[in-house]
Amino acid sequence: MVTGFPFNAPETEGAPLPQPSRLDDPLYASAAWARYWRLMRGMAVFTLACVGIALGILFYLHGFVSIHMYIATAAGVAFALMLMAGLMGLVFLSSGSGHDESIDDPISRTINPDE
Repeated sequence: MVTGFPFNAPETEGAPLPQPSRLDDPLYASAAWARYWRLMRGMAVFTLACVGIALGILFYLHGFVSIHMYIATAAGVAFALMLMAGLMGLVFLSSGSGHDESIDDPISRTINPDE
């Protein structure tokens, strides 16, 4: 008997096979990605508004301090918001398309949630 991580997984005889992802269908995938990019465009507009508000508040509270402070503030706010939007958009894409259910996880079949 061969041992090691990929070989000592529990037997999956009679276990249901994972369903194919709906993202494998080109028509559905194009609609799902179009929805994702529409979300990203909306978040880009929201990010620009947030950057403008943050810079306005910074100027109102401190006046013109340094151009580097304004560049760093704008970059930090924009990066944080767009990173959050991109990752959450991918989570919504994966969950909404059924891609999460299309994986084969032999480990989760051996875990009893009632233990």
